Amino acid sequence: MTKETLLMQYQSECLSALKSVANIHKPFEKAFMDTMKLFMAIPDRINFLQLGRYGCFSEQTYRNLFEHETFDWFAFNGSIISKHLTGKRKAIAMDPSCIPKSGKKTPRIGYFWSGCAGEYKRGLEIMGIGVIDIDNHECMTLGSIQTPDC
Repeated sequence: MTKETLLMQYQSECLSALKSVANIHKPFEKAFMDTMKLFMAIPDRINFLQLGRYGCFSEQTYRNLFEHETFDWFAFNGSIISKHLTGKRKAIAMDPSCIPKSGKKTPRIGYFWSGCAGEYKRGLEIMGIGVIDIDNHECMTLGSIQTPDC
C-alpha cells in the first residue's frame, strides 16, 4: 500500500466514525478532519502553533476548535473500536501515569503514586483507558481522563 492509499483509508475511517458519533456542523468537520490528518503527518511535537503552520487553517481556528467545542472522544474512539476489534472476548485496561509538574496555581496538582519511581510524586495524573481484544491480541485506546486530586 502506498502512503496516499493509507492516508485516504485513515481519513475515510475517521470521517465515518465522526458522522456516527453526533450531528456536527460542516466547519467543525473540516477542521477536525484536517487535524486528524495533521496528527499523522507532523513528525515532532504537536501543538496549536504546529497545526497552524502545517494545516489549512490558522492557529486560532484550531485553538477555538478545541476550546469551545465539546466533543465526545469516548464515543468517537468507541465507534472505531467496534469496527476494528472483532473478537468475542474483550476487556477494559486502565493505566494511570504520573506527570511531574510543579507550581502553586496548577489546577488538580497533587501527590500521586509513580510505579516507576516506587514512591509518591508531585504532579498530575492521567489515566489511559483502553479496550483489549483478547482473541486477536490487540488493544486500542478508548480515551484518557485527568485524575482529580483527592
